[in-house]
Amino acid sequence: MKEKSSEGVRLDKWLWAARFYKTRAIAREMVEGGKVHYNGQRSKPSKLVELNAMLTLRQGNDEKTVKVLALTEQRRPATDASQLYEETAESITKREKVALARKMNALTMPHPDRRPDKKERRDLMKFKHGGNE
Repeated sequence: MKEKSSEGVRLDKWLWAARFYKTRAIAREMVEGGKVHYNGQRSKPSKLVELNAMLTLRQGNDEKTVKVLALTEQRRPATDASQLYEETAESITKREKVALARKMNALTMPHPDRRPDKKERRDLMKFKHGGNE
């Protein structure tokens, strides 16, 4: 793994190399959209990542807090990429709690076995919109 400890790596490039996002363009959009915080602050995609920096990433329903352990500009296999960072223990427990809550919520609100047919859809629309349709 090629390491660059002297000058740092762009934030969007590091996120891509660490395999948090599939492309650099997506990583850049996430940083610009405020989904990635660097040491608790919103930042730009060109921000230089330093060792031991704390990153907070929002991916869908999950929020991860990771510590930067190594720097690289090259996208490597997932086993190598996982050595670039370490997720904090609080982050792991919080994600597990949220996942459990999401699972419990899905159990209390079951989905129907099939889609409604034409008549059932019309009845639903009538019910939702107060008989206007």
